[in-house]
Amino acid sequence: MEDGIRVGHLLVATPQLDDPNFRRSVVLVVEHDAEGGTLGVVLNRPTEIPVDRVLPPWADLVTGPSVVFQGGPVALDSALALARLPGEEEPLGWRALDGDSSVARVGLVDLDAPPALLAPEVIQLRVFAGYAGWSAGQLHEEIADGAWYLVRAEAGDVFAGDPEGLWRSVLRRQGGDLAFVSTFPDDPTLN
Repeated sequence: MEDGIRVGHLLVATPQLDDPNFRRSVVLVVEHDAEGGTLGVVLNRPTEIPVDRVLPPWADLVTGPSVVFQGGPVALDSALALARLPGEEEPLGWRALDGDSSVARVGLVDLDAPPALLAPEVIQLRVFAGYAGWSAGQLHEEIADGAWYLVRAEAGDVFAGDPEGLWRSVLRRQGGDLAFVSTFPDDPTLN
Protein backbone atom coordinates (compact mmCIF):
# COMPACT_ATOMS: atom_id res chain seq x y z
CA MET A 1 0.00 0.00 0.00
CA GLU A 2 1.38 3.42 -0.99
CA ASP A 3 1.57 5.81 1.96
CA GLY A 4 3.14 8.84 0.21
CA ILE A 5 6.09 9.03 2.62
CA ARG A 6 9.40 9.36 0.76
CA VAL A 7 13.05 9.56 1.72
CA GLY A 8 14.18 13.15 1.21
CA HIS A 9 10.78 14.65 1.95
CA LEU A 10 9.96 16.76 4.99
CA LEU A 11 7.55 16.18 7.81
CA VAL A 12 6.41 19.56 9.08
CA ALA A 13 4.61 19.59 12.41
CA THR A 14 1.11 21.01 12.26
CA PRO A 15 0.13 23.58 14.91
CA GLN A 16 -1.97 20.85 16.56
CA LEU A 17 1.11 18.74 17.32
CA ASP A 18 1.96 19.80 20.85
CA ASP A 19 4.43 17.03 21.76
CA PRO A 20 7.43 19.09 22.99
CA ASN A 21 9.79 16.78 21.06
CA PHE A 22 8.19 17.79 17.78
CA ARG A 23 6.40 21.10 18.32
CA ARG A 24 7.03 23.23 15.20
CA SER A 25 9.66 20.82 14.00
CA VAL A 26 10.81 20.09 10.46
CA VAL A 27 11.97 16.49 10.02
CA LEU A 28 13.89 15.15 7.03
CA VAL A 29 12.95 11.55 6.24
CA VAL A 30 16.24 9.65 5.83
CA GLU A 31 14.90 6.07 5.74
CA HIS A 32 11.44 4.70 5.08
CA ASP A 33 10.05 1.23 4.62
CA ALA A 34 6.28 0.74 4.92
CA GLU A 35 6.90 -2.60 6.68
CA GLY A 36 9.92 -1.55 8.72
CA GLY A 37 9.17 2.01 9.78
CA THR A 38 10.61 5.47 9.30
CA LEU A 39 13.72 7.28 10.48
CA GLY A 40 14.23 11.03 10.29
CA VAL A 41 16.18 13.91 11.77
CA VAL A 42 14.80 17.16 13.12
CA LEU A 43 16.48 19.93 11.13
CA ASN A 44 15.54 22.97 13.20
CA ARG A 45 16.71 22.25 16.76
CA PRO A 46 20.26 23.61 17.21
CA THR A 47 21.71 23.06 20.66
CA GLU A 48 24.37 25.19 22.33
CA ILE A 49 26.91 22.35 22.22
CA PRO A 50 29.78 23.09 19.80
CA VAL A 51 30.64 20.24 17.44
CA ASP A 52 34.31 20.55 18.41
CA ARG A 53 33.39 19.54 21.97
CA VAL A 54 31.87 16.18 20.95
CA LEU A 55 33.38 15.39 17.53
CA PRO A 56 36.54 17.51 17.21
CA PRO A 57 37.80 15.86 14.01
CA TRP A 58 34.62 16.88 12.16
CA ALA A 59 34.35 20.45 13.48
CA ASP A 60 36.17 22.12 10.58
CA LEU A 61 33.75 20.61 8.05
CA VAL A 62 30.53 21.70 9.77
CA THR A 63 28.23 24.25 8.16
CA GLY A 64 27.26 27.05 10.56
CA PRO A 65 25.98 27.25 13.10
CA SER A 66 28.81 24.98 14.23
CA VAL A 67 26.77 23.28 16.92
CA VAL A 68 25.22 19.86 17.33
CA PHE A 69 21.53 19.76 16.41
CA GLN A 70 19.04 17.67 18.37
CA GLY A 71 17.94 15.24 15.68
CA GLY A 72 15.09 13.79 17.68
CA PRO A 73 14.12 12.26 20.95
CA VAL A 74 15.63 8.80 20.28
CA ALA A 75 19.24 7.85 21.14
CA LEU A 76 20.41 11.33 22.14
CA ASP A 77 23.76 9.85 23.17
CA SER A 78 24.56 8.92 19.57
CA ALA A 79 25.36 11.14 16.61
CA LEU A 80 24.70 11.08 12.90
CA ALA A 81 25.65 13.55 10.23
CA LEU A 82 24.31 14.65 6.88
CA ALA A 83 26.56 16.06 4.18
CA ARG A 84 26.06 17.45 0.70
CA LEU A 85 28.61 16.53 -1.93
CA PRO A 86 29.13 17.57 -5.55
CA GLY A 87 29.25 15.23 -8.51
CA GLU A 88 28.01 11.71 -8.97
CA GLU A 89 30.59 9.66 -7.07
CA GLU A 90 29.81 8.06 -3.72
CA PRO A 91 33.02 8.29 -1.66
CA LEU A 92 33.84 6.01 1.23
CA GLY A 93 32.23 7.23 4.43
CA TRP A 94 29.13 8.68 2.74
CA ARG A 95 25.84 7.11 1.59
CA ALA A 96 23.38 9.06 -0.53
CA LEU A 97 19.79 9.24 0.62
CA ASP A 98 17.76 6.94 -1.59
CA GLY A 99 14.39 7.80 -2.98
CA ASP A 100 12.53 10.57 -4.75
CA SER A 101 14.48 13.43 -3.31
CA SER A 102 14.97 17.03 -4.26
CA VAL A 103 17.80 17.16 -1.72
CA ALA A 104 20.08 15.60 -4.30
CA ARG A 105 23.57 14.72 -3.23
CA VAL A 106 22.70 14.75 0.47
CA GLY A 107 23.64 11.64 2.37
CA LEU A 108 24.52 10.09 5.67
CA VAL A 109 28.11 10.33 6.90
CA ASP A 110 29.94 7.51 8.65
CA LEU A 111 31.30 9.43 11.64
CA ASP A 112 33.69 6.56 12.39
CA ALA A 113 35.45 7.19 9.07
CA PRO A 114 38.42 9.55 9.00
CA PRO A 115 37.17 13.06 8.15
CA ALA A 116 40.04 13.39 5.65
CA LEU A 117 38.22 10.89 3.40
CA LEU A 118 35.35 13.31 2.87
CA ALA A 119 36.97 16.69 3.52
CA PRO A 120 37.84 17.42 -0.14
CA GLU A 121 34.27 16.59 -1.22
CA VAL A 122 32.06 18.10 1.50
CA ILE A 123 30.12 21.20 0.49
CA GLN A 124 27.99 21.26 3.64
CA LEU A 125 27.82 19.09 6.78
CA ARG A 126 25.66 19.09 9.88
CA VAL A 127 25.82 16.86 12.98
CA PHE A 128 22.74 15.62 14.86
CA ALA A 129 22.40 14.03 18.28
CA GLY A 130 19.70 11.40 18.12
CA TYR A 131 16.96 10.85 15.60
CA ALA A 132 13.20 10.52 15.25
CA GLY A 133 11.74 7.09 14.61
CA TRP A 134 8.35 5.59 13.88
CA SER A 135 7.35 1.94 13.74
CA ALA A 136 5.63 0.50 10.66
CA GLY A 137 2.37 2.36 10.05
CA GLN A 138 2.80 4.76 12.98
CA LEU A 139 3.81 7.79 10.93
CA HIS A 140 1.09 7.14 8.36
CA GLU A 141 -1.46 7.21 11.22
CA GLU A 142 0.00 10.44 12.64
CA ILE A 143 -0.24 12.10 9.20
CA ALA A 144 -3.85 10.89 8.84
CA ASP A 145 -4.61 12.28 12.32
CA GLY A 146 -3.36 15.73 11.25
CA ALA A 147 -0.08 15.84 13.17
CA TRP A 148 2.20 16.30 10.14
CA TYR A 149 2.27 17.92 6.72
CA LEU A 150 4.29 15.94 4.20
CA VAL A 151 6.07 18.23 1.71
CA ARG A 152 9.00 18.12 -0.71
CA ALA A 153 12.33 19.29 0.64
CA GLU A 154 14.59 21.80 -1.04
CA ALA A 155 18.36 21.50 -1.00
CA GLY A 156 18.77 24.45 1.37
CA ASP A 157 16.47 23.02 4.05
CA VAL A 158 18.97 20.54 5.49
CA PHE A 159 21.64 23.21 6.03
CA ALA A 160 19.42 26.26 6.61
CA GLY A 161 21.32 29.29 7.87
CA ASP A 162 18.33 30.21 10.06
CA PRO A 163 17.21 26.83 11.45
CA GLU A 164 14.82 28.42 13.96
CA GLY A 165 12.91 30.04 11.06
CA LEU A 166 12.75 26.85 8.97
CA TRP A 167 9.22 25.83 10.09
CA ARG A 168 7.73 29.11 8.89
CA SER A 169 9.76 29.31 5.69
CA VAL A 170 8.94 25.75 4.58
CA LEU A 171 5.23 26.31 5.16
CA ARG A 172 5.27 29.76 3.56
CA ARG A 173 6.74 28.50 0.29
CA GLN A 174 3.98 25.88 -0.05
CA GLY A 175 1.43 28.58 -0.81
CA GLY A 176 -2.30 28.39 -0.12
CA ASP A 177 -3.50 27.12 3.23
CA LEU A 178 -0.04 26.03 4.36
CA ALA A 179 1.36 29.49 3.76
CA PHE A 180 -1.44 30.79 5.98
CA VAL A 181 -0.53 28.22 8.68
CA SER A 182 2.99 29.68 8.74
CA THR A 183 1.52 32.82 10.34
CA PHE A 184 0.02 30.98 13.33
CA PRO A 185 1.31 32.52 16.55
CA ASP A 186 3.41 30.39 18.91
CA ASP A 187 0.64 30.69 21.49
CA PRO A 188 -2.79 31.02 19.81
CA THR A 189 -4.44 31.87 23.15
CA LEU A 190 -2.65 35.23 23.08
CA ASN A 191 -4.32 36.10 19.77
